[in-house]
Amino acid sequence: MRGPVPGKPAEGHLSSLAGAGVVVFALDLERLTRFHEEVLSLRPVERGPHHAVLEAPGHQVVLHAIPPEIASGLEVTRPPQRREEAAIKPFFPVASLAAARAVAASLGGVVDPSDREWAGGGFRACDGHDPEGNVIQLREVAS
Repeated sequence: MRGPVPGKPAEGHLSSLAGAGVVVFALDLERLTRFHEEVLSLRPVERGPHHAVLEAPGHQVVLHAIPPEIASGLEVTRPPQRREEAAIKPFFPVASLAAARAVAASLGGVVDPSDREWAGGGFRACDGHDPEGNVIQLREVAS
């Protein structure tokens, strides 16, 4: 039997590679998984006790639980304080910014008010954050 082919997933791994993606480290893996599934319409493709892999055409979000020995020194405020000092801000397509705003609020996240939306490149965009304060941008197709 020959070894793995470079650039292809090994047996037992996902059957396809995403074109792009992001890894998010989570204090509450289940809560962040639900947020990403419901707000971003990502579908689960793999779950384990310490991770979840969610995807949409062309991209994946891998949620990875922060180990307990590290997590014990971290706290997420309620409501979460936005981590605006982060060096990266992923963006995700949504069918509707207004709908995403409502769902995000029900799950402990935020999509900024509509007066903070902006348009460019065939889309409307708005920033927000997940229930742990990780900054995201959502984009809908401009009408």
